[in-house]
Amino acid sequence: MLEQPQTCGIEVYSVIMEEDGGSPLFKYPVSDFLLTVGGLVFFLLDVGLDALAVVSFYQEEDYVFMGLLVFLLLGSSALVQAFSWLWYHYDKDGTETRTESLVKNLCSLKILHLFQMGVYLRYAGVVRISICGFCCGKRYMGGDAVYLTHDLSLLRLIEAFSESTPQLVLMITIIVQRGEVEPITILKALGSASAIAVSVTMYHRSLRSFLPDKARQGWFSSVVYFLWNLLLIGPRVAAVALFASAFPCFITAHFLSSWMVLFFFAWRLKTDFMDSPGGEWLYRATIGLIWYFSWFNVIKGDTRCQSTLYHTWIGVDIGMLCGLWVWQMKKNPPYFELPLDPYVILGIMISFYIVGLGLKVIYYKYSHPKITQLREDDRCLEPEPRSEPEDLTSDCHDEVDSRLMSHRMGPTEPVIRVNKRMRNLADNFYS
Repeated sequence: MLEQPQTCGIEVYSVIMEEDGGSPLFKYPVSDFLLTVGGLVFFLLDVGLDALAVVSFYQEEDYVFMGLLVFLLLGSSALVQAFSWLWYHYDKDGTETRTESLVKNLCSLKILHLFQMGVYLRYAGVVRISICGFCCGKRYMGGDAVYLTHDLSLLRLIEAFSESTPQLVLMITIIVQRGEVEPITILKALGSASAIAVSVTMYHRSLRSFLPDKARQGWFSSVVYFLWNLLLIGPRVAAVALFASAFPCFITAHFLSSWMVLFFFAWRLKTDFMDSPGGEWLYRATIGLIWYFSWFNVIKGDTRCQSTLYHTWIGVDIGMLCGLWVWQMKKNPPYFELPLDPYVILGIMISFYIVGLGLKVIYYKYSHPKITQLREDDRCLEPEPRSEPEDLTSDCHDEVDSRLMSHRMGPTEPVIRVNKRMRNLADNFYS
């Protein structure tokens, strides 16, 4: 249970310890730490593989695809570093890990992000504070580890749709154009799509940490969540790639026109996620990019109407893109033999998308708690009475030091940072 004192817009949370002398609300088990370390290993491996892919295109003198890949890599990295820097800037008055403080004394965080090193700093902070918490037995440090992990999960989600997904589109396009449609290449594409769905699922697991009763969303719900995301993202990526392989000159126009419409709707929804106007516009532009491939909740309340409209539009768009590809294959047959008839491929794409929608309905019907129910449960867990901090809101300034707040709220209840960005997204998702 979290208590939220009113501090002139600055949110500070304290952890109410469970009656059994147990742990705080935000736990950071060893399994999550291992997943974070594994994420860092795969992140470094991905960087190495991307470099090898660029070198391979250069050796093959395929400068067009090499340029496209470099553009995707640099654009995605710049976007992720921009969000990382903005979040550091917003949280500059909060508690810091020693790793972050040390770097701030050595050089500017802005310079570090300019050299695309901001995400590595975040990983270093999570690894250090986790090891300290496990070795020293300081359970309250798990809250700081969870805080940093939440930001990492958001950054990985942004990277998944700004780099991994467009890169998968490019890979499938090259495979189809070169006639390398073989079982091994299909399995590679399926593995890449699964990796994207895993990133989305790990984001879902981060949202789950805000549930008072996390048992309501066990691993079964995550499996269903992974499957319906895979079955919705996969056909969308395949449809865009098939269209790009047949009409390479029109895919840019299709993306830009679709993105502008999605960006307009994100603006009309009046999102309020970032702490600055410029950051909010960047967030809305990123939402338009994510929506091009997958649905993402951005506002509180009932979004069934928006979600239904979105999935209908994406389903129609998948049918149109695949239909145009089938028409081109029938009009100008490729020099290689396709493993399946184009009409069969069209039917498979649409069938997968429909099955994915069905699994999504099942998830929301049986595995998705509503936030109104959670808040009712919160009211059943009344904390013990505690006197309010004296004159906490009388002479508020624009900035409040959370460490000072920790001291004033008493030494018996450790204060941890609660990631308000992830908490807002959890409110959106569970409403």
